[in-house]
Amino acid sequence: MNGKTRVPKEPFILFLLSLLVGIVAGLGAYVFRSLIALFHNLMFLGQWSISYNANIHTPPSPWGPWIILAPVLGAVGVAFLVQKFAPEAKGHGVPEVIDAIYHNKGLIRPVVAVIKSLASALSIGSGGSVGREGPIIQIGASFGSTLGQIISMPSWQRITLIAAGTGGGIAATFNTPIGGLLFAVEIALHEIQELSVRTLVPVAISTATATYIGTLFFGPNPSFVIPAFETPYFHIEDPVLLLCYAGLGVITGIVSTIFIKSIYGFEDFFEKVIPKSYYFRHITGMLIVGILIYLSLAFLGEYYIQGVGYATIQDILTDHLSQFYLLLLLFFLKLVVTSLTLGSGGSGGIFSPSLYMGATLGGAYGVLLHHIFPSLTISAPAFAVAGMAGIFGGASGAAMAAIVMIFEMTRDYSVIIPMTMTVVLSYGVRTILCNESIYTLKIVRRGKSMPQGLQANMQQMSRAGEVMDRNFLPVPSSMTAEECLHLIPKKGAAPWFLVKDPGGRMGFVTKELLAIEKLHASAETLTMGQIASQLYVTVEEDIRLSDVIARMRTGAASAALVLSGKGGDLSTNVKGIILKEMIADYLTAATDLFC
Repeated sequence: MNGKTRVPKEPFILFLLSLLVGIVAGLGAYVFRSLIALFHNLMFLGQWSISYNANIHTPPSPWGPWIILAPVLGAVGVAFLVQKFAPEAKGHGVPEVIDAIYHNKGLIRPVVAVIKSLASALSIGSGGSVGREGPIIQIGASFGSTLGQIISMPSWQRITLIAAGTGGGIAATFNTPIGGLLFAVEIALHEIQELSVRTLVPVAISTATATYIGTLFFGPNPSFVIPAFETPYFHIEDPVLLLCYAGLGVITGIVSTIFIKSIYGFEDFFEKVIPKSYYFRHITGMLIVGILIYLSLAFLGEYYIQGVGYATIQDILTDHLSQFYLLLLLFFLKLVVTSLTLGSGGSGGIFSPSLYMGATLGGAYGVLLHHIFPSLTISAPAFAVAGMAGIFGGASGAAMAAIVMIFEMTRDYSVIIPMTMTVVLSYGVRTILCNESIYTLKIVRRGKSMPQGLQANMQQMSRAGEVMDRNFLPVPSSMTAEECLHLIPKKGAAPWFLVKDPGGRMGFVTKELLAIEKLHASAETLTMGQIASQLYVTVEEDIRLSDVIARMRTGAASAALVLSGKGGDLSTNVKGIILKEMIADYLTAATDLFC
């Protein structure tokens, strides 16, 4: 930071810091889940207790129809915390961590962990349809970043600690050590562009430590128990069954795209309809959620769609919930309440809603197949598990993590083959329909660049608008170099000039070139048009830096003029310039991420 080169810490020191991050992530998972339990028991049952099993349905509230207001009260608290203390705590959390890694050298404010914990626990506990993974990732990542700022180290080591916090948080809250490691690799380690002992071991230490801490509080059992899987159900020699899982992969890929579009569509809708008041937006959204939660109890017998929804998932996996139309209804309702919660400004993750929608959709698909092909050995819970992995893997883009995490959460090895088939196709279909994942789309919507994978050089994936120098003065070609030099003290230290002639041609002159011309004692007679360089190419603001470099090389240009649009008078569209020297400086400044 501050332009200073940071000396890397010795591997042993980084390993010790990762151990500390894992301990904090494990403890943070316990505290966070206890907060969820406290708010849930208080708002739904009127009890002061931190005992809460999300895999068991909440009994009817003593408040009766007034339970509709529980999500509204939660919305007021969430809006206050987010707007007053940490805007980063709004939403599903992971995009903010990715944004900090890719665009802010891993700097995350320490207050984010505290506010995210309170806001998300309040949102989930009051009935908001969001998950636990986003908040706990932000909690672990925030501590890793804070530790990396307190102790001077290069950005790549700080980002490694963020990845350690990310993986540790996931591992502790879901008892998935390998899945947590893979999630950190797929989501948080792209920026440093290196998967080696020095980056993977610290993350592995953190996830293992956090998992151990988590088991001390939550026990060693898997998140879900699936009695139907005690007898292997999948026979790879049956190609029809394999095709059935391929079909589920295509369906979950389409649904993943709908899920992504729905979240951000509702967000745009609320901001357009209620543009000025975050409080009113979130209260309105959560009032509708409260109504739907109460209607679920009144007509279906349970609060099926509130909170993380694990009780409903458990019902499907134990085959206690297997009515085709009810499963489809619950899928649709969960999509709506999740979009309402996050779209209106709630705080929480998308992992649990993804599992819920995958279980209901996959279960319904399995029930339908059983009726169509009664001779096949079809298990609706098996398709539910594959659906869980399919929607999460498709929507998040963390395909490997999705497969391993669902396996660890169910601990049945026989699901690996069908689940892999489903996830791979789901991910492929989603990328065709929607290039960005549910995490990266939020960052791209802010106008920032994101790689499509583990790129060889993330810096070259930056957009031209992020690299260009906007500080310039437009001058006519008839103006002399001497006159231009006199403009600098009056207009500010503009590093370059955009030269325009009456014929519409453009050129550029740097301040350094003007200084050279003055030394030649010809500045009084030379015009800007005479000394302006024509060795440039024109590019748009959203083009990648790698493409800018390629165009400059092809055109033998020393600069690229960055335009805001196409057509009309190009000189009025110029927003900045990218010089060869600027590209070198930009890439050099990023070396802190690698060494």
